[in-house]
Amino acid sequence: MGPGLFWNFPSKTSCTVSQTLLQTMLLSRMAGMKEQQFIEEKPLLPETRGQDTEMENCETFVPVGDWKEHDIDTPYGMLHVVIRGAPKGNKPAILTYHDVGLNHKLCFNTLFHNEDMQEITKHFVVCHVDAPGQHIGAPQMPAGYQYPTMDQLAGMLPSVVQHFGFKSIVGIGVGAGAYILAKFALIFPDLVEGLVLLNIDPNGKGWIDWAATKLSGLTSTLPDIVLPHLFSQEELMSNTELVQSYRQQINNTINQFNLQLFWNMYNSRRDLEMNRSGTVLNAKTLRCPVMLVVGDNAPAEEGVVECNSKLDPTNTTFLKMADSGGLPQITQPGKLTEAFKYFLQGMGYIAYIKDRRMSGGPVPSASMTRLARSRTASLTSGGSLDGSRNRACTHSDSSEGVGQVSHTMEVSC
Repeated sequence: MGPGLFWNFPSKTSCTVSQTLLQTMLLSRMAGMKEQQFIEEKPLLPETRGQDTEMENCETFVPVGDWKEHDIDTPYGMLHVVIRGAPKGNKPAILTYHDVGLNHKLCFNTLFHNEDMQEITKHFVVCHVDAPGQHIGAPQMPAGYQYPTMDQLAGMLPSVVQHFGFKSIVGIGVGAGAYILAKFALIFPDLVEGLVLLNIDPNGKGWIDWAATKLSGLTSTLPDIVLPHLFSQEELMSNTELVQSYRQQINNTINQFNLQLFWNMYNSRRDLEMNRSGTVLNAKTLRCPVMLVVGDNAPAEEGVVECNSKLDPTNTTFLKMADSGGLPQITQPGKLTEAFKYFLQGMGYIAYIKDRRMSGGPVPSASMTRLARSRTASLTSGGSLDGSRNRACTHSDSSEGVGQVSHTMEVSC
């Protein structure tokens, strides 16, 4: 595993620290770094400029239920999106992309209906993208239809950004959607402020994997082929209620012909062409802050670890979440929401959000989060990297002589 910031969320039975103790840990780390100065290039919420904060008037910002559906024409066909809110100044939009076998509702409803997540998203325009033909009620693609390649699916997103007038996005992608968003960020880096990538596999399918997929298609139904991509073996063996529910919903709410096209194209993907600076000649990797997320024993665990080794450790956070199975956004939405909150704070977009579970003050400020992550990054990085970015993200003063120290921050949610 490549170095970088590593958070390991504990299981429910392990010893965890409280939210208040977490703030104390961060404050203590910040105290040792008072001499460092960080320039804020993105505006924080209005309170930092002496105005009334939007956080105090959440209910008047964006109505929670004000979702609108759009079909957007792109160079590679129509794209169905669902959006809430309107762009606000230079603040990025939160744009999501679901995994194969799902759509935006099956993939993200649990996460975005989380009460704490709603407190965050009230301050951003939110845009859910459905891959062609995957949304509920989508008509069947005509015979002979050529489904867009993974590169072309990424190439459809600039049309969405332009259509709604987004300045930039913070992307949240799962599985196939994570691959598409990563590809989008590689092609259009100036349009992406940050990425949260769950269950990403940056590697293309080999011939053996391709043959195995073809053979399984002869003996199994499509939902049963897709489920091992989504859930851990433990979940499948236990045949949990969640697995049963998703088997039924994949079969009943998604057009099976369209799903087969998307599944075939995902399994025909090529390697994401990215490598950590200094590992190969003319290395290219993601330039924005990235948070990688995977559940313990998830089918995508190996791929996410591989992806982590290809990213800049000074702006990459790796979260391995216990008790979350293959779909952390569904099984552990509270923990993922907390991690996303700190991710946005580290980018300088949220000064604080009142935590509903706390009786005392706000959660740590953006500047405090950046300082704490900076100290952690400098401890965990194995070497300084070229091309440091002028963004309000993590900063590392690591050198060749600094050993690889794995730092674990346990958070109780």
